[in-house]
Amino acid sequence: MHSVVQSVTDRIIERSKDSRAKYLAALDDAKNKGVHRSALSCGNLAHGFAACNPSDKSDIKQLNKANIGIITSFNDMLSAHQPYGAYPDLLKQACNEVGSVAQVAGGVPAMCDGVTQGQPGMELSLLSREVIAMGTAVGLSHNMFDGALLLGICDKIVPGLLIGALSFGHLPMLFVPAGPMKSGIPNKEKARIRQKYAQGEIDRAALLDAESKSYHSAGTCTFYGTANSNQLMLEVMGLQLPGSSFVNPDDPLREVLSKTAAKQVCRLTEMGTQYTPIGKVVSEKSVVNGIVALLATGGSTNLTMHIVAAARAAGIIVNWDDFSELSDAVPLLARVYPNGHADINHFHAAGGMAFLIKELLDGGLLHEDVDTVAGFGLKRYTQEPQIRDGELKWVDGPQTSLDNEVLTGLNTPFQNNGGLKLLKGNLGRAVIKVSAVAEQHRVVEAPAVVIDDQNKLEAIFKAGDLDKDCVVVVKGQGPKAIGMPELHKLTPILGTLQDRGYKVALLTDGRMSGASGKVPAAIHLTPEALDGGLIAKIHNGDLVRVDATTGELSLLVDEAELNARAADKVDLQRTSYGMGRELFGALRASLSSPETGARCTSAIDEHY
Repeated sequence: MHSVVQSVTDRIIERSKDSRAKYLAALDDAKNKGVHRSALSCGNLAHGFAACNPSDKSDIKQLNKANIGIITSFNDMLSAHQPYGAYPDLLKQACNEVGSVAQVAGGVPAMCDGVTQGQPGMELSLLSREVIAMGTAVGLSHNMFDGALLLGICDKIVPGLLIGALSFGHLPMLFVPAGPMKSGIPNKEKARIRQKYAQGEIDRAALLDAESKSYHSAGTCTFYGTANSNQLMLEVMGLQLPGSSFVNPDDPLREVLSKTAAKQVCRLTEMGTQYTPIGKVVSEKSVVNGIVALLATGGSTNLTMHIVAAARAAGIIVNWDDFSELSDAVPLLARVYPNGHADINHFHAAGGMAFLIKELLDGGLLHEDVDTVAGFGLKRYTQEPQIRDGELKWVDGPQTSLDNEVLTGLNTPFQNNGGLKLLKGNLGRAVIKVSAVAEQHRVVEAPAVVIDDQNKLEAIFKAGDLDKDCVVVVKGQGPKAIGMPELHKLTPILGTLQDRGYKVALLTDGRMSGASGKVPAAIHLTPEALDGGLIAKIHNGDLVRVDATTGELSLLVDEAELNARAADKVDLQRTSYGMGRELFGALRASLSSPETGARCTSAIDEHY
């Protein structure tokens, strides 16, 4: 093993010793209680199978066949989750073929940041992760199930499903992806058109036409944002079948993989031959593997919160120092938009997960000795699925990249580190993703332009008041304040300023996250303005230094003056109601800091 990867892993194991032991003891306690529905009364059990067909009723009554719960995030508004409409019948059939039963245990909401971007609904996005986690737990709480299949892909949906699933960590579970849509217009062209619209050079009809050609069919968006980062993380952590992440929804291989996943989870139950609970698949080593793969591909900074939160649900304590130290040691092996011009389909065609995992294993950057849903050992994931003579076969993945501009080996990395940096200074702690930021743009020291609402920047831009070096500071955007919305509405404006030759950066206690691009963005700032963070004292014109090279994040104002300043109050009145926001006040107030996962799971802390 690489010395840094081993050192960070050992540190996480030691830090998590007590909480992980309590979590595993809880798993063993649950397992020792046997098949859960055996504890149900006749009335309980009758309610649980009342709507089943006669054969399934008989199987569930006998208690000797596995019953698999399906948790689905299907809706047909969200392109990534639309294919899931047909999955329950397919998965039930596959379970029946191996002598088991499956039932839809519950549904969870699935919202799209792409739809709510820049809108009030975005303020519910991060909060929805907790709702999804709780919804997953509700669905599995009937004590009817011996395992589960989890249907989800995007942003907060996968982390929510995973957190909820880990509260039933004694059960085996697989994630079942649906795959990305096929490639539309090139991402570079999409970004160019967005900037032209921001500059007033094209009208809304032209912009909508371009967006429609980019997001054009069922499936996950093809850029390397949070959705595809989720899929990569799940596969490297051994939580879904090898090579299953990036097969398109209409590819015949996709249906075969989905049926295989259903059959495999039956084998992983106590009634099968390979009992493997999800709470043991998610281990300290598999969490480190997920982080390493994220860094090696320039993945979404949203995962700096979601991995922390999901790991904590399994009694594992991870922090941003772990991310940063690993990032210094892990080379960047992929260039996928916004870190390059290619999309996730190009990554998959270039060798995809099998080649990436092979390279990282060869370099000692991934732990091979881990449990996975495909069996023990991550080397299994250096293979890829193919249909040969009508049957699913796993074959060795490519030994070399098929497109060196998209995916490369350890000997020729795109850069020698993962491009994720921990920033520290008198402003607090933040993360910055620089894998898509050119070297000459990574250090910015400039006067602050302070706003408390991303929608206010457009008027300043149109007035010409941003034609200068500046650090745009968006305060009052943190988890407790307004639920930490993503701020991508700023991207075209900041990108335009950078193209005009100005040195610009973003600083916020909100998120930029999944599509963080060419402008340096110090995000997830902790403590947030509402929690007494120094960001609340920044005034227009104050010098701010964002240095992604040294990791410095400083407000360059005399300490005595700062002590004399009063913090600006965060105006919560305008964001506390409308679009359902009034229903989430208690949840917002209970969220922890971004570095601790922006969680509302104090009960987990108390128990584990």
